[in-house]
Parts: sequence; structure tokens; C-alpha cells
Amino acid sequence: MSSDPSPGKGTIVTGVIGDDVHVIGIRLMEYALRLNGFSVVSLGPLAQKKEFIDAAIETAADALFISSLNGHAELHIPGLRDACVEAGIGNILIYAGGQLTIRRPDWEEVRKRFVDELGLDRIYPPNVSPDEPIRDLERDIRARRAGKSTKGAS
Repeated sequence: MSSDPSPGKGTIVTGVIGDDVHVIGIRLMEYALRLNGFSVVSLGPLAQKKEFIDAAIETAADALFISSLNGHAELHIPGLRDACVEAGIGNILIYAGGQLTIRRPDWEEVRKRFVDELGLDRIYPPNVSPDEPIRDLERDIRARRAGKSTKGAS
């Protein structure tokens, strides 16, 4: 696990979940986050739910940013929000991006599955510019720090 020393706008734990080794997307996102003043704690590829949670607790992170390209996020993300609640960080922001499912349903179906059913705050398709999640992240962190809910803001 590598991290930046200064929290700046917030601390974000990043990684590629489960059995996925595709790191280009998350590396680009990490670079953009750092350029925009965020501290990044990078778990790299093959990160498990417990690693995300442990790193978030250890660093008092504001958000988890999960990447997947092989489509197995739908196998590895279920239960993550519940595990965060159990660990005492149930209100942490959870974002995911990339090819989250093996099949290619309508993106609205993917959003409903990951946001409405699995409790993530936001998800992004594989071709999204880092600017969009960064804008959302800045807004969501400000709202959380002000005590406002961001659920369903996607």
C-alpha cells in the first residue's frame, strides 16, 4: 500500500478489486486525483474488500475508489457497504468505475444494481474522463463534511 503524506482535499483509497490485474484506468484516476489535491492510498491490483476497509480505517479516508475492467466487480463488491458499516465506516463514500459487469446491460441497469442495491454512492462507465468523478468527489466530500447526504446523487 502506497500513500501520499498530505490529505489536501481528502484521502481516497484506490484499487482494482478482486481478481482483476488491469491497472491503467485506476493509475490514470490516481494521477488525476493527486493533481487535484487529493491524497491517494493505492492498493494496486487484486485488492480485496477487507484491504479497502482496513486502509480506509488506517488513513481515515473520505472515499473508496474501486476499479474493474474484467467485469468481476459484480462478484466482488456485494457486501462491501455492509462490511463498511460493520467496521464502523458505513458512511464512507464508495465510487466504482470501469467495466463493472461481464455482460453489457444498459448502463441504467448497472447503476441501479451498484447504487440502489449494493449501496455504492456513484459509478462510472469505462470511458469517463477523470474530471467527472473528481467534480463529484469534491462535491460529495464537501456535503458529507457539512453533514448532508449524497445518496442517490448520481
